[in-house]
Amino acid sequence: MDISKKISLIKDSLTLAISAKAKAMKKKGIDVIGFGAGEPDFDTPPHIKEAARKAIDRGFTKYTPASGMVELKQAVCDKLKRTMAWNTKRMRLLSPAARSILFLMPFVLHVMRMRKLLFLLLSG
Repeated sequence: MDISKKISLIKDSLTLAISAKAKAMKKKGIDVIGFGAGEPDFDTPPHIKEAARKAIDRGFTKYTPASGMVELKQAVCDKLKRTMAWNTKRMRLLSPAARSILFLMPFVLHVMRMRKLLFLLLSG
């Protein structure tokens, strides 16, 4: 079977390489704060594990909307209002990772500029 030569252009994840380096340094006794994969350095708390098991038992095993679950977005808005006095009516997007948001931001900003331009052209 022939595999495209382009496959050789795929590189290992730099994020995971940074995490592996930090883990190796910690193993050597070096005090390190890792800024790689964003995984916590502690086990998942028991109440979170139990909530995850209950969610699986209730059938929450399917993909969610790409923009995030409505109930979760509302819960985040409520928490931000309660703890930071940030009053937002609704959250448009909730992402589990910064990398995807950072990747999408230039596209989103471009689309927003194009919408504004289109509005100006149509209304003028």
